[in-house]
Amino acid sequence: MKYYIIAGEASGDLHGSNVMKALLNEDPQAEIRFWGGDLMQAVGGTLVKHYRDLAFMGFAEVVMNLGTILKNIRFCKKDIQAFQPDLILFIDYPGFNMRIAKWAKQQGFRTHYYIAPQIWAWKENRIKAIKRDIDALYVILPFEKNYFEQKHHYPVHFVGHPLLDAIQQRTPTNEKLFRTQAQLDDRPIIALLPGSRKQEVSKMLEIMLSVVPDFPEYQFVIAGAPSLDYAFYAPFLDSERVRFVANQTYDLLSCAHAALVTSGTATLETALFKVPEIVCYKANPLSYQIAKRIITLKYISLVNLIMDQPVVTELIQNDLNRERLHTELLRILSGPAREKMIKNYIELEQKLGGGGASQRTATHIRNILTA
Repeated sequence: MKYYIIAGEASGDLHGSNVMKALLNEDPQAEIRFWGGDLMQAVGGTLVKHYRDLAFMGFAEVVMNLGTILKNIRFCKKDIQAFQPDLILFIDYPGFNMRIAKWAKQQGFRTHYYIAPQIWAWKENRIKAIKRDIDALYVILPFEKNYFEQKHHYPVHFVGHPLLDAIQQRTPTNEKLFRTQAQLDDRPIIALLPGSRKQEVSKMLEIMLSVVPDFPEYQFVIAGAPSLDYAFYAPFLDSERVRFVANQTYDLLSCAHAALVTSGTATLETALFKVPEIVCYKANPLSYQIAKRIITLKYISLVNLIMDQPVVTELIQNDLNRERLHTELLRILSGPAREKMIKNYIELEQKLGGGGASQRTATHIRNILTA
């Protein structure tokens, strides 16, 4: 069978790579053409576009890069038409993927979607397009199955969260070796996960690093995103107090005592490693004002959304400043607030179900294709 897979971000590359492995287990002769990143490329198939060329964050940034986005959409349609896949698998990245899905469905291609668009957060009217354009939807959050099936009467497959696979399948970190290779000393580590896009990383790191002088007994380590080069991070580094690791986020989290994390998938990853965290978010002012008016969620982090309670502190926009960051970080370094957060993390993991999301998704796909 021929599969065309579209992932537009670092998290999509991770989950796409695991789905590709599972698909190849189910169908060793599979031909796969994809948009993604280094992890998907390492599995095999043909990389069409790297996600680093696709990542535009926020409303204002999307408007400024609209020409490039439209060009990518036109190119994608032509590439799919030339490849003639048996199935197109969309992974997250709804702004782009839903546009391609509408066209693909009109052309008669099978359309499956893994990691559903978060219409429970905003753009709920997208359900009409999902019902019209998506043949099968695979959801990864426990509350999504009820949301789609009970509220919108649209059947979906709950496959569990793929992060459980990614974390469980990794080789355990040798902390002594990791610290040596990263040139770290014996002080406890505070991990900094500032995101994966240039504009967001610059903004987040400037604020996160402002508290470094307040905690000399800790060492701060920046988790570099695979989409960004070392040269980009170099101005933020201080050999005495701030270190950097590239493409080793899971190793870093497995050794970290606490973390400052930009809102996104990384908040859940950090929780699954049982690392107490503060969730940080500061956007372009225009983008934030627009988002605030159309997103009605109580929380911005996946941890709090899944648990439906404020398990982790969220510092958003003007609340994200040195004083608040210092206060909240101090709270989670020791004591009852830290212990309570870790206890909640254990309950969170239980809610997500067991591993095997990638394999369950691949099995559903094959069963549908061969039915």
